[in-house]
Amino acid sequence: MKKLRVALGQLNMTVGDIEGNTKKIISAIREAKLYECDIIAFPELAVTGYPPEDLLLKPSFINRNLQAINRIAQASENIITVVGFVDKVEDIYNAAAVLLNGKIIAKYHKNFLPNYGVFDEVRYFQKGNEITLLNIEGYKIGLSICEDIWYPENPINIQAIEGAELIININASPYHIGKIKYREDMLKVRARDNLVSIAYINLVGGQDELVFDGNSIVVGPDGSILTKGSSFEEELILCDIDLDAIFREQLKDNRLRNLRAMYKREERVQEVFIDYKIKDKFETIPQKTILDRPETEDIYKALVTGVRDYIRKNGFEKVVIGLSGGIDSSLTATIAVDALGKENVKGVLMPSQYTSKESIEDALELAKNLGIETFTIPIKDIFERYINELNPVFEGLESDITEENLQARIRGNLLMALSNKFGWIVLATGNKSEMSVGYATLYGDMVGGFAVLKDVLKTKVYELAEYRNSISPVIPERVIEKPPSAELRPNQKDEDELLPYIILDEIIKLYVEEDMPVQDIIKMGFDRHSVEKVIRLIDRNEYKRRQAPIGIRITHRAFGKDRRMPITNKFREL
Repeated sequence: MKKLRVALGQLNMTVGDIEGNTKKIISAIREAKLYECDIIAFPELAVTGYPPEDLLLKPSFINRNLQAINRIAQASENIITVVGFVDKVEDIYNAAAVLLNGKIIAKYHKNFLPNYGVFDEVRYFQKGNEITLLNIEGYKIGLSICEDIWYPENPINIQAIEGAELIININASPYHIGKIKYREDMLKVRARDNLVSIAYINLVGGQDELVFDGNSIVVGPDGSILTKGSSFEEELILCDIDLDAIFREQLKDNRLRNLRAMYKREERVQEVFIDYKIKDKFETIPQKTILDRPETEDIYKALVTGVRDYIRKNGFEKVVIGLSGGIDSSLTATIAVDALGKENVKGVLMPSQYTSKESIEDALELAKNLGIETFTIPIKDIFERYINELNPVFEGLESDITEENLQARIRGNLLMALSNKFGWIVLATGNKSEMSVGYATLYGDMVGGFAVLKDVLKTKVYELAEYRNSISPVIPERVIEKPPSAELRPNQKDEDELLPYIILDEIIKLYVEEDMPVQDIIKMGFDRHSVEKVIRLIDRNEYKRRQAPIGIRITHRAFGKDRRMPITNKFREL
């Protein structure tokens, strides 16, 4: 019985940190050798980090990445190593290098380049055409990269017909709600359809607005999960794959036998014979217990990971947050503490004449529960000074949203002053519901270097708060129960100016995330006037969203790269 011991290096890489990424890869190779692994695979573009974007236009960047691959090859003594990198053959390719005993023994170029949503690979890479198989003692292993596995026909279908027992697929697959299950279901189908085992290695960690969830997985030819990596954590995942058992199952399958009988090898198939003896295994790697997790837990982990990596990878240490006593700032502060530690989070209360006593109490209780330092800077006198200076210009005009926005901008200025003085990065607290309809103030509550909840609808904010409190109750219950309010004028309530969030968020999801036509949304039973109001607000606030800080993407259609609307735009569905 031949068992191939495969290691998957689920690592958190940093874009552009070729030296640091190389050290991580070499360290994981050394660890895998301790477990007598035959093969170790690393994520897509592990050397450069993903996505490198326009760094790919710099020749020095490409050359340094090529030097790193040669350095990693020196660490590959007696272990087959598959690493994602940028290959250069006249043009550049998203590639996998196969390394052994100090040499590059094979390369594979990604066949299918994604060019939708957050992906722009056609902008940079040439499309590969060859289909690669590694032959080790007569057993065959197919290679593919990320998007390649989503296509049922090839390369996986051809690799299976060619006799592959195992497919190694290296990935940088970003997280969004529903993605983990969708991905697993697809891999199970591919494995069953082709009677192969699939070792799927994914990147983990945050990169600007993207978060990669890990969840690397090995699937058996019957679609069963043999082992699975953790969510949002670095890990070396080990699995013993019984190649003989897979070979026997393939021989018994009439469909596969018939396909192989009719098949004529294509010129683009390259089979690389590797001089390597599969190690004898005296102990079997114990199978991990795989537990299902609620989606809310994954969302929360994604937000924590996104904050931690954006702050740390960009060289910051501490963050500052305006604490209003509301649900958004409370959840943002809680995520920040979980990501960075309480000593690295500062809270600022900036009460005005419209701030309720309860809001101040709630903000202070939250800070006490989290153990963070707070500062209180009242804005009443500053606001009145502004009004006095503006009175000659505003003479004869009624108070309106101008005076409300002025308060938000005073708070924004104070937060940025603290940021400048102490080097703290401001975390914006606005959510996706507000960003969608423009219920936020430019240069006011929209200031910040990073927007934690930018892709989180208000209803989801409450779900996340409840989830976090189920672990330890840090967000005051009154914050969750009270109606949300900007408190910029007396008796102000969000839902009086907008719609109940449970309705607003559904309309936003249908229009923004599903691209549903307005008339179809109305046909679903929503009030016509409400739908038209929300759509108008979404359409006319693109200019505002374009000026907002970047934030963590948790849906398949976030504002930014996923949804690219022109600001100057006369088209309207209404």
